[in-house]
Amino acid sequence: MNKLIEISNLTVGYDNKPKVLTDVSVTIYGGDFLGIIGPNGGGKTTLLKAILGLLKPYSGTISFFENGKKVPSINMGYLPQINQIDKKFPISVSEVILSGLTPPKHLLSRFRLEERQSVRRVAERLGIDHLLKRAIGELSGGQLQRVLLGRAIIDNPKLIILDEPSTYVDKFFESNFYKLLGEINKDIAIVLVSHDVGTILSLVKNIACVNQGLHYHPGTDISQEWLAGAYESCPIEILGHGTLPHRVLMNHDHVENDLHSND
Repeated sequence: MNKLIEISNLTVGYDNKPKVLTDVSVTIYGGDFLGIIGPNGGGKTTLLKAILGLLKPYSGTISFFENGKKVPSINMGYLPQINQIDKKFPISVSEVILSGLTPPKHLLSRFRLEERQSVRRVAERLGIDHLLKRAIGELSGGQLQRVLLGRAIIDNPKLIILDEPSTYVDKFFESNFYKLLGEINKDIAIVLVSHDVGTILSLVKNIACVNQGLHYHPGTDISQEWLAGAYESCPIEILGHGTLPHRVLMNHDHVENDLHSND
């Protein structure tokens, strides 16, 4: 299996908190569906920002590979949390999806017919082709989620990164959305950050817990002991409800992080 990204001994943070993540190592492979879990403030979003090149590491390396060879970068798509999107911005669904394309090299037109046809094909795949002319402010949370996914995949990335995609979306749209991810994963590797351990385990192929460091577990047959060790100060239990396990926080003395702190 070809690797896409190799992270080695990564330490990264911010001016006010220089070591959010310390000595993190993990490899992401082609065709992978990696679920990332962890407590609030543990560094999940910080890791995504480092992979996307939005944060420069203090130490360690992030290397990219294509066809077995090291390259400066790979094509990646990104789906942010819905609450980061300004729904009042005057832009249509079609324009949002188009914005995921690499800027056109030709100077005489913004986008060619071929690129606009790609938008329609992606929209049809996601079941939103009837929304292409609608303004994003008119969409439900589930519809907007699919539009953002369309923007993430239209440029045929090797990997897409999703940060808490089910936030602020009702369970019906969440269920359908995750079915779409399963289909997309046949062609594209996925990294999915979620606070919901139960959902993660039902979807992904491998799991990593980020809590200042990183604990990697191949496969999803994880034990209570592994989770307790990975979460450390936020011990959790997994309770089975039918075939789907759910995360439950146990009694502990963990102090909640400020809602505005960097994760």
